[in-house]
Amino acid sequence: MTTHDQAPPDGPVAPDPTLLATSEDQWSRVHVISPLVRGWIALLAIAFFAGRDLFEGVLIGEESPGLSDGGVRLPWTIAIIAGVVVLVAVGFMLSWYFTRYQVTEHHVRVNSGVLFRQNRQARLDRVQAIDVVQPFLARVFGLAELKFEVADAGESAVKLAFLKLSDAQRLRATILARAAGVSIDPENPEDIQEAPEREVLALQPGRVIASTLLSGTTIFLIFGVAAVVVFAVTLDAAAPLAVIIPLALGVAGGYWSSIKNGFNFRAAISPDGIRVRYGLLDTRTQTVPPGRIQAVGISQSPLWRTKGWYRMTVNVAGYGIAATGDAQARATLLPVGTREDVLQLLALVLPNPGTSEPIEVFTAGMEGRDSIAGFLTTPRRARWIGPFEWRRNGFAVTDTALLIRSGFFWRKLAVVPHERTQSLALHQGPVYRRFGVADLLLHTTPGPVSPRIQQVDQHTAWRLFHEQGVRAAEARRRSAPEQWMRPVEVAAATLMPPVPTYSDRDSREAPDNHRGEAHEPHPTEAHDPHPEEAQRAPTDHLGDTPDGER
Repeated sequence: MTTHDQAPPDGPVAPDPTLLATSEDQWSRVHVISPLVRGWIALLAIAFFAGRDLFEGVLIGEESPGLSDGGVRLPWTIAIIAGVVVLVAVGFMLSWYFTRYQVTEHHVRVNSGVLFRQNRQARLDRVQAIDVVQPFLARVFGLAELKFEVADAGESAVKLAFLKLSDAQRLRATILARAAGVSIDPENPEDIQEAPEREVLALQPGRVIASTLLSGTTIFLIFGVAAVVVFAVTLDAAAPLAVIIPLALGVAGGYWSSIKNGFNFRAAISPDGIRVRYGLLDTRTQTVPPGRIQAVGISQSPLWRTKGWYRMTVNVAGYGIAATGDAQARATLLPVGTREDVLQLLALVLPNPGTSEPIEVFTAGMEGRDSIAGFLTTPRRARWIGPFEWRRNGFAVTDTALLIRSGFFWRKLAVVPHERTQSLALHQGPVYRRFGVADLLLHTTPGPVSPRIQQVDQHTAWRLFHEQGVRAAEARRRSAPEQWMRPVEVAAATLMPPVPTYSDRDSREAPDNHRGEAHEPHPTEAHDPHPEEAQRAPTDHLGDTPDGER
């Protein structure tokens, strides 16, 4: 691709005409040093193994094998090293030459590979999120990688590595505009500009470090060291103490992952979605379009309770289940924050909470117990199943979302918009049947949030099972189209609206019979006292709802 040496302009960034495909045959290339940025570790390993013997001989004062036999082997050593360097350089150039990408009105495509060709594409209307990633060496060269998250993709469906940072910003603005339904004139691409943003919150490094030290990893470390010491004293042997070293290394790795992924964290709101930036050495900028978040999870560990801190995670189609530290960071909307921070970000995800007093309802979900603010909890007769959490397990229904509360030591709250409910399942084992309770599981896209209503009265669970399917179908019919910016006029003078908040909504008067309460499920004619494993997928007509899980 054609690169530009000048610095990116101030203010909104317009897409570069060279980045846009005006026909199906027009392709662009990534930055020429992209293979070097991707493969610098391999080059470092080659240099290490090739020069190890030579440097060791110099350091200890012995003759290096490469200089033996009167220096006869020295030319061969230099020739071999030079040959390896040439082969690597040729490989890098071929990799760059055969890597091309194309952005059309409906797709983004990437072709790569020399011997084994790989062709990947993603539909713009299925793009769930766009990340701008800068590994450490890429930051040195001013490069960035674009990652496109697509529904039903465990990994990034398309990766563009690497582009100049300014080009990556332009291309992201173009793709977001096209995915949003904005028509682009190839002759006047400057009409499409990067959406402005308004910063919502920024985390201080001190809070990130303190939250890491007070995390569940510290609890695991304390109990792990205590168990090792007890075994060592009981067995009167020092062998168990050797376990402390790998235990400490694992904990240190967890600490480092939490700190580097929470460092420099900033969240902002823009017309194209929620923008999240974070990273210590490697930096990442994520843009999640509105409406693509399937579920929100709010959790609080025992040690965080002393500080009033919470963590927010999200299920986004394409992110998949977070198995690694980086994957967990991508699914994290807020690494650590106060109750006010959580409510602020929750207002971005769910601008209409569906209740007249959202602060009371969500606070009851995060901190409360018993039947307050419209929450229904585990009946008293089933307290022996969960002696600690039975007063906290429960749910509340608003006009727009289902709130699921659980956990006594580790508090959890799951918020699922009605239109994001994909299917429902009722579970009741023999013990639950004895106490007349059941679990209701909501199926959304894979992710760290697992919405499950635990140990609720079986009649209430059965009513909610039917009513939630109706609510989900109605909410999907009312939901906005995928192209969320089509009715919005995009212009250079576009101004950011005020950041959504629940404070103004909470201060308004509401009818007395709805103040501070969510809706309780209404009785229906459908009734089943034995919902062992009832399952359903919400459809547009309740009478056509299948019995099996979708």
